[in-house]
Amino acid sequence: MNTDDVTPRAETVETGAGTARVTWLDAPAPRLVLALGHGAGGGIEARDLKALGAALPAHGVSVALVEQPWRVAGKKLAPAPKTLDTGWRGLWPALAAAGPPVVAGGRSAGARVACRTAAELGARAVLALSFPLHPPGRPEKTRADELLGCGVDALVVQGGNDPFGNPAEFPPGDYRITEVPYGDHGFSVPKRSGLTEERAMEILTASVAGWLADLK
Repeated sequence: MNTDDVTPRAETVETGAGTARVTWLDAPAPRLVLALGHGAGGGIEARDLKALGAALPAHGVSVALVEQPWRVAGKKLAPAPKTLDTGWRGLWPALAAAGPPVVAGGRSAGARVACRTAAELGARAVLALSFPLHPPGRPEKTRADELLGCGVDALVVQGGNDPFGNPAEFPPGDYRITEVPYGDHGFSVPKRSGLTEERAMEILTASVAGWLADLK
């Protein structure tokens, strides 16, 4: 299937935190839904979210790109984690209504939301993109407990130069981790690395597609 043939469809969902929006990229015969939330500093236009939305429908995975209510409302600053969780919980029934099992995912702050709520919402697994293990330069302020406590299968995809935690900093646990070499928190790679952005996204999407294929 050519990914150019996938026509996005938008759905608005009322939540306890306001109106959320889901942009669906549907697989023809989906076996999974991958719900992806954005970070605190951007939206669903992030390069990794766009790349997964383009690649995964061909692998039998419908992608739901989730915009939190604060973003839909045009605000520039994300609210507290508790409010983000409220928004995610409120739109979950719309994700589950598609039929296939739902994998909860997101990048940065969206990854934290997915981890914190996965078990209670019945997520099949968690995909954590650029998980912010700690604030830059503050490794003692770890958020590892959110990842380690997610209670379901999990994959972390992390840039090799992510100031919020590079792969070597992650503690042992019952999850997989894949490195995008030289990548920063947004998976941007320096030209001097010899790795193109296109290749970085190929590493990311292939890793996620393979992991999702292994989920039973």
